[in-house]
Amino acid sequence: MKSQAQSSRSAVSPARAAAFDILLRVERESSYASELLHSRAYARLTAVDHSLTTELVMGVLRWQSLLDSQIETSSSQPLSKLDGEVLTALRLAVYQLRWLTRIPARAAINESVELVKRARKRSAAPFVNAILRKLAAGISQDDNSTQHQISDASAETLAASSAHPLWLVERWIQAYGIESALRVCQHNQSVPVTAIRLRRPEAAVQLSAEGIELAPGVFLASARRVQHGDITKTAAFRTGLCVIQDEASQLVAALVGQGTRVLDCCAAPGGKTAAIADRNPNANVAAVDLHPHRARLLRKLLSAHDSPSEAGAGNIFVVAADARTLPFATIFDRVLADVPCSGTGTLSRNPEIKWRLKPEDLGDLQERQVAIVRSAMARVAARGRLIYSTCSLEREENEDVVERALAEDSSFRTVDCRIELDRLNNEGELIWPDLPSLTRGPYLRTLPGIHPCDGFFAVILERI
Repeated sequence: MKSQAQSSRSAVSPARAAAFDILLRVERESSYASELLHSRAYARLTAVDHSLTTELVMGVLRWQSLLDSQIETSSSQPLSKLDGEVLTALRLAVYQLRWLTRIPARAAINESVELVKRARKRSAAPFVNAILRKLAAGISQDDNSTQHQISDASAETLAASSAHPLWLVERWIQAYGIESALRVCQHNQSVPVTAIRLRRPEAAVQLSAEGIELAPGVFLASARRVQHGDITKTAAFRTGLCVIQDEASQLVAALVGQGTRVLDCCAAPGGKTAAIADRNPNANVAAVDLHPHRARLLRKLLSAHDSPSEAGAGNIFVVAADARTLPFATIFDRVLADVPCSGTGTLSRNPEIKWRLKPEDLGDLQERQVAIVRSAMARVAARGRLIYSTCSLEREENEDVVERALAEDSSFRTVDCRIELDRLNNEGELIWPDLPSLTRGPYLRTLPGIHPCDGFFAVILERI
């Protein structure tokens, strides 16, 4: 005879149980949902269950503040007083009730109640059941059809309706204007496209044979967009014939250009490193990462990608070191400093960032970024280039870092990114038709929603 605990566990579907566990880890351990979703712990989920788990996790994280405001209207207790397990179960149910109209309300409610019991919060089960039934009774078909509308009547309404912190929305309005801020927020609330880089043209044929439907890239000729299928399950992906990489990230790697000695200061997870090595098959490429375990993963990834070209990624050597004190006596003609940053250009992929980030974090990040740039500058050869980049939309991490670095070292000058973009365009590699939209002054700048990709910033600094 099954125990009561076993009965509760069996009453919860694998997808909802996995989503609940992942959301708790994201909240408590500052983990990243995308990494957990692709971890071994959930590899045994069926394709259908994994898809629902992903929808639930990302949906809850994208719309968290809006979900909380709806829960608060029916809760007799402040949300700050609720146990994390209880609030997570409520968020999961409300997301299903409001957004996933094909899921019966009864299933969403009952399984969230069971999740609370499964988490050993049985005394809270009646409370959760009452809140959810009250909310479900007030939801009409019209509610579901209008739930995703985002208003830009003011910064406050844009932040509330798009489930973004007000302080971030206000910054984006000031920096880019209300229309662009609206489009950024809309993009962040949508499922991002999976883009790949083909390391050999014939990879597209192999992927097609494995059931993957591809569309052309929008920025680069070597890019493709996945229309249908799981790229990670293919032999082409496992053997390194293609790499999952956002097109803006691919474009930053292309800006590095040609060199014989190349340094990637903050290399993990390795997409840009591999792209640089593919473009420079005869170069020596040094890849640095702060954390030894990430450096080990980087070595494993890059060694798996050796075969697609004659030299391939075999010209890369990986070092675990702090980029603020690079352990090299040699100098390099090309250096990439794609530094750790807030990640506000990647919120469609990493929505948890917007709930963790605080305004004061930007200053702390800038100090680290400036330290990395100083260290990288010291390793650039005469007439060599340093490409500094982030996936942030914030000035503190972008223009301000560049201005500080140039003020400290007058031996560098800024090279207009448009020169390199024109070169890539003339060579047939860059296919985006509106090149002026990719630059802001001398800098590369992509904006989510304005461009169909993540938000990236890059600058080219050349030693005089």
